[in-house]
This record gives sequence, structure tokens and C-alpha cells, in this order.
Amino acid sequence: MDEQNTGNPPLSDQKKLPSRKRRRLWVIVGMLLLVVLTIVFFAYRSHKSGSRRQGATGSDAPQPVAVETVTTGDMPVVLTELGTVIPITTVTVMPRVEGYLTDVKFIEGQHVKKGDLLAVIDTRPYDVALAQYEGQLAQDKAQLEKARVDNARYQKLIKQDSVAAMTARDQEFTVEQLEGTVKVDQALVDNQRLQLVYCHIVAPVDGRVGIRVVDRGNYITAGQSGGLVILTQMQPISVIFTLPQDQLAQVADRLRAVGSLPVEAWNSSNTQKIATGAVSTLDSQIDTSTGTVRLRAIFTNEDEHLFPNQFVNARLLVDTLHNAIIVPGNALQTGPNGQFVYVVKSDNTVDVRNVKPGITDGTRTVVASGLSAGDKVVTDGTDHLRAGAKVTIPADHPVADADTAQPAQRHHRHAN
Repeated sequence: MDEQNTGNPPLSDQKKLPSRKRRRLWVIVGMLLLVVLTIVFFAYRSHKSGSRRQGATGSDAPQPVAVETVTTGDMPVVLTELGTVIPITTVTVMPRVEGYLTDVKFIEGQHVKKGDLLAVIDTRPYDVALAQYEGQLAQDKAQLEKARVDNARYQKLIKQDSVAAMTARDQEFTVEQLEGTVKVDQALVDNQRLQLVYCHIVAPVDGRVGIRVVDRGNYITAGQSGGLVILTQMQPISVIFTLPQDQLAQVADRLRAVGSLPVEAWNSSNTQKIATGAVSTLDSQIDTSTGTVRLRAIFTNEDEHLFPNQFVNARLLVDTLHNAIIVPGNALQTGPNGQFVYVVKSDNTVDVRNVKPGITDGTRTVVASGLSAGDKVVTDGTDHLRAGAKVTIPADHPVADADTAQPAQRHHRHAN
């Protein structure tokens, strides 16, 4: 039978019907997924908005802070400057005569007193020369005595007209000439004795000897380069440091008023105090290249912790401020109008106070204006503060905090 006469759709059309149904099904599924994704998206947006609103509401809650009370007290005015330990006296011990170094009497690093024997140069050549000069002196003295006797005789004879006046006058000149010769001989003897003294090298000052430059047995000359050893005075010792010219007037006025100012020497890292001394001397002029003036501080240095050419930090106490308004250094904040602090008022809100800070010792700062004794300033928790913000002070309620913590600790023990 022919397919067109049966009344049924062609076979090819029957195959297309299921594929159309599948496409419709997929379209419906896709639309359902789109609806679900839309619902999820808006639910997520709504959740984030709620979180933001909740966060905004939480930010309005009082913020915990730490506070300290502004006090009055004494604040020292201390200037800290870099200084160098300089001995008051440093001597290079030099030989003053030449010869062989026969003996060294000191030990390197030894402390010596003024006049202590340090070294000996061979004295024999000088002994011989001294004997020669002493012999010449004795000879010339004898001739002088003979000339004086002859001169006395001639003076008697001339009164008797028994000798020519010229002869008597010549004898007077001979006496004067021999007197001069004896003086020259005496000077040579004294000089040679001085050379013998110089053969014994002694310490010119009290101090500490360093490492010797020349060993025993070497031939040395007068004033030779480097000398024998360097002798340094250790007690007392000084520290030279510089002061900016802007602070010169303040220091000079105090020195004139009190005579001397206390100063402390601290190590190069400024972490440990080494010694305590006093400043009484200002240099006579300002260094134009640096704009500073030098000061010398004297230290007894009994323990010799200050060593020559050591770098130290000199802390000069210029004055002491009495009844000054003092705040903790960490309470100071910096804003567009300068430095300020957060002050906690009686209603537990904060107020912004602009202040004019003065000197500081690293942890405390003097405030010239803006605060009064008894004000409570915020020292911690300032990150999110603003004028009028509410705060809480946990340190004011330590018992309540402990009671709140105890149930949590008990619950933790039961859970374990």
C-alpha cells in the first residue's frame, strides 16, 4: 500500500517529533536553572547588605582604649650629643740625647707616676766628655787664680810707681778674660751633666704607657720619629663634644649662673651609662663649617671605662623644669594641624585637643599648652577614634572582665 494513502505522517516526520520534545525540555530546564541562579544571587546580595548594616551598627559600639592621667612634675632638660674621649695630657716620650738604649724600665700598659724612670741610654760617652770638661775647668780656674794674684801685686806696685801703668792695666784685662773662660768651661760642664740626666728618661706626667716603639739595644737619636712610647693621662680624662649654635646661649647662660653642668657619658649605642662628670669649659669660637661649638667635660675615670679616642654619647643636663605638664609620649598623635591628643571626658566620649609639645625624654613629653593636670589621654586604641566617639576603659573594670572570663574557662574545662 502506498504511504500517501494511509493517512499517517511520513516516516521522516515521525523521527523529528522526539527531537523537538527534547529541545523543549532542555529549554525548560535552562529557564529553571536561570531562575534558581537569580534567586541565589539576590539572596547573596541581601546577605552582604545585612552584613554591612550589621558592621556599621557594630562600629558605633564603644571602643575599648587604654588611658593615662596627665600629671605635673619635674622634667630634666637634657641635650644628647656625640663626643670623643680625649686625654687631658698625651705625651710622646722622646729621647733628648743619642746613644744605645741599654735598659727599658717599664712594662707596656703599666701605670707610672711623674718622675718614674722609663729607660736608660748608655752614659759612658757622656761620662768621658764630662771628665774632659771638668779638667779644662780646673785648669782655667788655676790660671785665673794666678792672674788675680799677679793683678793684686801690680796694683800695689803702681801705687809705688814701681811698674808701668800699661802693664798693670793689661793684667786687669787678663783676669777678666780668664773669668770669662772659666764661665764657658763651667757651662760646658753643666751641659754635660744635663746630658747625663737626659740619658735617664723619666715620665713627664702621671699616666699609662702604651706599646714601646724601640727595644733595648737599639741606637736612638735625639727627637727621633715616633719616640720611645706614648704616655697618656687616664685620670682624670675628658670628653670633647659639640653643641649646635642655636643652643649655645642657653648653655652659656647656665654655665655663667652655676659654674658647671653635670654630664653623663653613655656608650656608642646609647644603652649604657659609662661615667658621670661635669662641663665647665666652652670653646672660644664657633666652627663655621659645622655651626657648632666644642665643650670639654671632665671625668675622674677611676675605673678607666673611658678610653682615649672612644666614641660616646654625652648627655648634658642643662636645666630642670618644675611643675611641668607631662603626658606619655605614645598619647601624642599627628594631624594636619600639628600634634594632638584624645582626651576622655566624663561621659566616656573623646575630645580632640591640639597641643604644643616641648622637650621629651623618650617616654614622657612636656606639653606647653592644651592640657591640664588630671586629664585622661588615650594611649592605645586610637586607630578608629574620632571626636565624640564613645569609648570604654577595660582597666576600670578588671573584676567584671575576670568574672566574664571564668564561666568560659569552666565551660572549656567541662568540654575537655
